[in-house]
Amino acid sequence: MKLKLGIPKGSLQDSTIQLFQRAGFTIYVSTRSYFPSVDDPELECMLIRAQEMARYVCDGVLDAGLTGQDWIREHKLGGASRHSLTSVADLVYAKQSFGKVRWVLAAPEDSRFEQPTDFEGATIATELVRVTKAYFDALNVNVNVEFSWGATEVKPPVLADAIVEATETGSTLRANRLRIIDTVMESNTQLIANDAALADPWKRTKIENVALLLRAAIEAQGRVGLMLNVRRADLPKILALLPALQRPTISSLSDEEWVAVNTIIEEKTVRDLIPKVKAAGGQGIVEYPLNKIVV
Repeated sequence: MKLKLGIPKGSLQDSTIQLFQRAGFTIYVSTRSYFPSVDDPELECMLIRAQEMARYVCDGVLDAGLTGQDWIREHKLGGASRHSLTSVADLVYAKQSFGKVRWVLAAPEDSRFEQPTDFEGATIATELVRVTKAYFDALNVNVNVEFSWGATEVKPPVLADAIVEATETGSTLRANRLRIIDTVMESNTQLIANDAALADPWKRTKIENVALLLRAAIEAQGRVGLMLNVRRADLPKILALLPALQRPTISSLSDEEWVAVNTIIEEKTVRDLIPKVKAAGGQGIVEYPLNKIVV
């Protein structure tokens, strides 16, 4: 038996494959095939656009897949599906960073638009059509929402009055002289599965195991391990310096006057912390990378 898993093709593809690599799965993608190979014989992967992932998971073509909350909501606003869809894991990563993506309403810098209610009768270009319509409907603002096939940022003011577009940093919007008016929704990646797959004990276990490893890889991002030896007399000074995921692990050594300390810290703090630990009596200090942290 194999679990049919959808991998998002496009902007999320590289970051998703890198995440799977850290989680312990090596996925090999060919430029000529939509069926990448993976070093787990229990997985069968398929590249699918994130925009279509929810539909194929709901239709049972795939057992599970990775896509954003944005496209899940867009799919659900479209009506009933063959199977219900469940979010198994909340995975906060995007194409450029480990953070959420914002879908924002943006208009030209020199336009008259200052707030969402100013868009009465305006034309809005976006890929996220149903969500955008629902956003304006909730505000009782009548707009014309047009589907955009891409390059949405270049459309105002000639082809549209404004856009609803995904952004991580806002740099592309600024480069096209667009001003953010409001946030329509925030989104991050989800591991989703259909009810038929979750009703199968083997598939459910496999999906949950993959989710566990993906979450562990994300948890380890930006963190490192630090271990050192210190005299018991100096231990309080060391502990006062060390932040930890829970608390440092302290182990006795063969010499009763010494202990070993092992902890997990943010990688960005290491360059400032190690000199302080050394000055406080730490010896044999070792920094090591982390692939996964299971909490």
